[in-house]
Amino acid sequence: MNYKSIKRCSRIMFRVNKVIILFLLIISLAKVDVRAQQLAKPPANMLGSFEDDYQIKYKITDTLWLQLPNTKFHIIKWNTEQKYIIAKNDVQNPGDGNLYTRIDYMTFDNMEPWKWGYCLTAYNAPTDAAAEATAAADRANPKKGCGGYPFSRMKKR
Repeated sequence: MNYKSIKRCSRIMFRVNKVIILFLLIISLAKVDVRAQQLAKPPANMLGSFEDDYQIKYKITDTLWLQLPNTKFHIIKWNTEQKYIIAKNDVQNPGDGNLYTRIDYMTFDNMEPWKWGYCLTAYNAPTDAAAEATAAADRANPKKGCGGYPFSRMKKR
């Protein structure tokens, strides 16, 4: 190989490297944008400490749904428009660890002290996409719209 060939190869490799770096940068920025969309700001009324109508206690943040004493769901997506959450079950949960859950929720009117309710629409899906593809709970029928059962009603603690 002569000097001209080496120089030409060097220029080509430099251009290829620039293209690869640009491509990787675009992909990483796209992932950040998708992650930001998935972690949309949750409804304020759903954050905090709660108790359901079965006297089970909860602590809910924008990234964690804790059903006391030891069941954790790591929230990976809030869909506030369609009112559901996608979460990964903690590996140490008593059941269905490391699987995925879809939690559908709704607000209640004139049902004091119950402000909102939820349904574990899917709790053992193999992937987040499978959990998200699960048919929504029937919010028009909160007494039987959760697979034949009522939505669990929640009040602030």
